[in-house]
Amino acid sequence: MHYSLRSIKKLKLKTFQKIYFKIYILGDISMKALKTAIFAATMMSGATAMAAEVSGNVAIGSDYFFRGIDQAGGEALSGGFDVGFENGFYVGTWASSVDFSGGLELDYYAGYGGSISEDVSYDVGYLYYGYPQGPKTEEFEEVYASISAGDATLGFAYSDDYYASTGHSTYVYFDYGVVLSEAFSLGFHFGTMTASDAANEADDYSISLSTEAAGLGFDLSWIDSSEKGGLFADNEFVLTVSKSL
Repeated sequence: MHYSLRSIKKLKLKTFQKIYFKIYILGDISMKALKTAIFAATMMSGATAMAAEVSGNVAIGSDYFFRGIDQAGGEALSGGFDVGFENGFYVGTWASSVDFSGGLELDYYAGYGGSISEDVSYDVGYLYYGYPQGPKTEEFEEVYASISAGDATLGFAYSDDYYASTGHSTYVYFDYGVVLSEAFSLGFHFGTMTASDAANEADDYSISLSTEAAGLGFDLSWIDSSEKGGLFADNEFVLTVSKSL
């Protein structure tokens, strides 16, 4: 899931169509829905469509974990795109293969990011988790916010009706990144979930080593959680290869 925009760059029309085609295949998204999202963001931002910047990404991973819980049970294909505006507003969508709810997760999000100072920034937004091939009751929504200072980020997400209508949930996390060299970086993550349903409560933590080569991103992550057994991470290693478009 994407809680903020990654680095974005202006793309030519053919590249945008390529991104749309990949996401269409993953999520069966209609052009009408995409146009509606982009139009809404344009109205919120007070900017013209020509001022928008678009970024896309596709990835394949040996697995997909969300807050310490296994979502795919093996190899996962994912992809998404963001539309950002100069004043900080953005909208986006992201899809991934999963091993429940019909095999597809399709998320939509919108938010605003800004800076308090040269080293401090913030991000607030809304995120909808959809499973178009599964029961409607499994879908849920969250509001989120984060603040970043240097290489550290503190954030939270809140849902008043979490996955499968299990009641409210609050997720708080802390991320910290370290640049090891021009080629490698290291990321540390800790998150904790509190919820109405105790079965959803757990702490999760990970350490990720990232690099780029031949135009691809490579990420090797160690993932663990405070709960053991079932779908919770238990000393897992996940390799993800990604491509920015």
